[in-house]
Amino acid sequence: MRTVDFTPLYRTIVGFDRLADMIDTAAKQETGVAYPPYNIEQVSEHEYLIELAVAGFSEKDIDVEVQENVLSVTGKRAVNDTQEARNFLHRGIAERSFERRFHLADHIQVRDARLENGLLTIRLEREVPEAMKPRRIEVNGRSGAKLLSGAKKASAA
Repeated sequence: MRTVDFTPLYRTIVGFDRLADMIDTAAKQETGVAYPPYNIEQVSEHEYLIELAVAGFSEKDIDVEVQENVLSVTGKRAVNDTQEARNFLHRGIAERSFERRFHLADHIQVRDARLENGLLTIRLEREVPEAMKPRRIEVNGRSGAKLLSGAKKASAA
């Protein structure tokens, strides 16, 4: 695996500490972990879906949690006595525990999570606050400033 040195980038960015931490974390993540397989789909400009293939897991076996812009999906199957006694000739369905983490951008909210036909679907939506949305600022010329000061003088008299 090739490592990349981001030190020069860190010297030129200010206030992006979380972004730098995310880049470091992504660079250090083990690339061999592929379970469970997943899809990330952009449904519309502000809506996303994450689908995880979790065959053999039920709703009670899966935890979905968001903390500090990190979405964690954890699956733990409770093993009962009848499962341990089974004699498999081939075991191709991986029913092992897992944890998947997804780093979410600012203002991404988890709307819901559904488990259907072995697929866990998590719906995400970007919700930009009004204060963060672009707004148009009217440009006034110098004559506008004179009108305002003239209006103040007239109202004072």
